[in-house]
Amino acid sequence: MKAGYIYILTNFHNSTFYIGVTSNLEKRIYEHKNELLDGFTKKYRLKKLVYFEEYSQIEEAIVREKQLKNWHRDWKINLVKKTNPDLKDLSEGI
Repeated sequence: MKAGYIYILTNFHNSTFYIGVTSNLEKRIYEHKNELLDGFTKKYRLKKLVYFEEYSQIEEAIVREKQLKNWHRDWKINLVKKTNPDLKDLSEGI
């Protein structure tokens, strides 16, 4: 069984948020920070990890990602601020 993570990225101004899923959080954040992945996160310069959850199975993380993507923006921000009220970059602790 492969572990999984959901994560939320934002930009310098905390104006745009992205929710993703991965089995290797350290590698994925490295890819985002170094703009190795084309798409939404590169276009909007989303490099700051502000939230993540770890799951024992990747399938659980995928279910959670789909759930969070259906949430309203305010709900997502409130979720992040419960554990990271200042929206600090958590990637250094990984």
